Amino acid sequence: MIDDKSLEILKILQEKARIPNVEVSRQVGLAPSAVLERIRKLEKNGIIDGYEVRLNPEQFDKGQIAFIQIQTNCGGEEFDLIGEHLSQLPEIQEVHYTTGDDGYFVKVRVKDSRELGELLRTRITTLSGVAATRTITVMHTVKETSKIPIC
Repeated sequence: MIDDKSLEILKILQEKARIPNVEVSRQVGLAPSAVLERIRKLEKNGIIDGYEVRLNPEQFDKGQIAFIQIQTNCGGEEFDLIGEHLSQLPEIQEVHYTTGDDGYFVKVRVKDSRELGELLRTRITTLSGVAATRTITVMHTVKETSKIPIC
């Protein structure tokens, strides 16, 4: 079980992962060594899964987001291979196996609709077992985060 102090630490780290340990300790009212020990324990127990730098996609000419529903007509190992292949494509940021029509739901980040079309035509719809796709393009993003709500 995670206690209140550890939850406070997690909230702070989600806002700014590179915050100095001394500042975290000041905010939660613990000694820096105690904070460091808690963080290491949270990492060891898999509560903290890693640290990432968020890049501005516009700076890399990857401003177009699309969500693609991929319907399959296969199962078992071939179905799993589709998921593995999708997860290896650098333009695909998320791959989810979903209910309903058997298949995957993926989040894609590309330069523009031309690059999106190329990705669909040459690397997604050509996969063995892919029966159909349905693409939704994003016009404007209001909120995008990977933060987990912590009570």
